[in-house]
Amino acid sequence: MSAAERQYRLDGLVPDNLLAFLALLGLLRSLEEVDPSWQPRVAWTVDAPPMRPLLTLARTTGRDEIVAAAAAGLNRLAERHDFAPHKNLRLLREAATERLRDAASTGDRYTADLWAALVSDAAVRERNKTTEAEPTPFCLMFGQGHQYFLDRLGAVPRQRMPDRGSRRSPLSVSETECLRDALFTTWARPDANPSFRWDPHEDVRYAHRATDPTDPRTKQRTEHGANRLAAVGLAVLTVVPRRRAGEPRLEVLGGDRGADGSFSFSWPIWRDQISLAAIRALLGHPGLDDPATRAALGVVDRRRTRRISTGKFMNFTPAEAR
Repeated sequence: MSAAERQYRLDGLVPDNLLAFLALLGLLRSLEEVDPSWQPRVAWTVDAPPMRPLLTLARTTGRDEIVAAAAAGLNRLAERHDFAPHKNLRLLREAATERLRDAASTGDRYTADLWAALVSDAAVRERNKTTEAEPTPFCLMFGQGHQYFLDRLGAVPRQRMPDRGSRRSPLSVSETECLRDALFTTWARPDANPSFRWDPHEDVRYAHRATDPTDPRTKQRTEHGANRLAAVGLAVLTVVPRRRAGEPRLEVLGGDRGADGSFSFSWPIWRDQISLAAIRALLGHPGLDDPATRAALGVVDRRRTRRISTGKFMNFTPAEAR
């Protein structure tokens, strides 16, 4: 059995889109959850443009089996996305500490990772006589337009089938079809499901547009399968407190804060097949700005996205090579 017989090009996951990268992390996590013996590994097709992730498994299977396994693992993980009755991530400090303690006592690694990716009890501020935790910088919703991040993080991975078509003519699309579209085809973004605003295509700035981007007739829709996978992929990005300017502030794996408080996130582009644990190690590696270190690790470059504000809403930019 050759390696080529166990490799699958993920044409839907482009290298310059934060949502696509998080969906890649979520895919690996889901496959490991349902069947660790598959030993999923991934590399980027650096020498076979357009560059995309290349998934390698320990045994020969097919796209249908991969998508079915991803769906099964994703649904298991989604069951742990229980944040009720909480909505405001800034008020999650005590609940997060309790959930982390419970997860540690039961050996539930995923739940521990998930809550450790949201807040830290050491990075807090006093505001209006209330102790508020600083949320993960990937949280872009704090009630604007009645949109709450925790609502989305709980609901999106659990909604198996997309809302596709129109109210008058809805389309029936299965869970596996939706995931297959996200992984193996160019994104058409046909879904009306809520998202996390991690896809740069959801930026609704008016510049250089001939139409109103907030008009329901032209408004950009979402790729629901990618958002479901990205929701569980977020658990890889642990947050930690770090003292800056005399105050404890929140840092995240792969993230960087500017002197003005701006946030950017970078991920590597690597040549060799590696596991999710190895990707996590690369995200936290301190030497990736050094060309010699990159070469030794098989990293060919990095992609960086910036968090931006658009009025009362926030988005992430398309990632640039660095």
